[in-house]
Amino acid sequence: MATSRRDRADSYTKRAHKEGYPARSVYKLEELQQHFTLVKSGDAVLDVGAAPGSWTLYTHRNLIKGKGKIIAVDLNPLNLNPIPSTVTAYVGDAFSKEIRETLVAQGPYDAIISDAAPMTMGNRSVDTARSENLAEQVIYLAKDHLKPHGNLVVKVFQGGGQVELLQLMRTLFAKVKPYKPKACRDDSFEIYLVGLDRKEL
Repeated sequence: MATSRRDRADSYTKRAHKEGYPARSVYKLEELQQHFTLVKSGDAVLDVGAAPGSWTLYTHRNLIKGKGKIIAVDLNPLNLNPIPSTVTAYVGDAFSKEIRETLVAQGPYDAIISDAAPMTMGNRSVDTARSENLAEQVIYLAKDHLKPHGNLVVKVFQGGGQVELLQLMRTLFAKVKPYKPKACRDDSFEIYLVGLDRKEL
């Protein structure tokens, strides 16, 4: 059986392995940070959908620089050993009553970052709708628990619904922009929605 291009380890995958990250997604955050300066040293950061942990580890190593904290939450545990000293990790649904109360108690946050994606079914319309719903929930987390002037980045599968999500974000942030990092796979229909400078409502 032929191996698809998607199955082969590309340069980002090889680089991630070499640099000690569990997934290639780290370079999406790296590029987003270079373009938008989402996180600063000393920030309190909430990472939603954090597993396997590449975004969490990059934020610890390169962004908060040991002076802030990262609250990481996912349905699955982080694949990081050891868990960095700045990280508090929770396993569970970020939008459940129990976990959300825990996240609230740890906040408010200077930045909320999310590379979360739903379990995919292979049906693009279904997968896109689930992704849009997930992204919307992350945006509402930001509405409630992001500090004034804080930043947000959230992933969504493109299917038209991102237009409404961007409209929602414009009510919350001074600047909003969709962005697709170069590290996204060529055949991926994911995009990132960036909200900068949370308004003081």
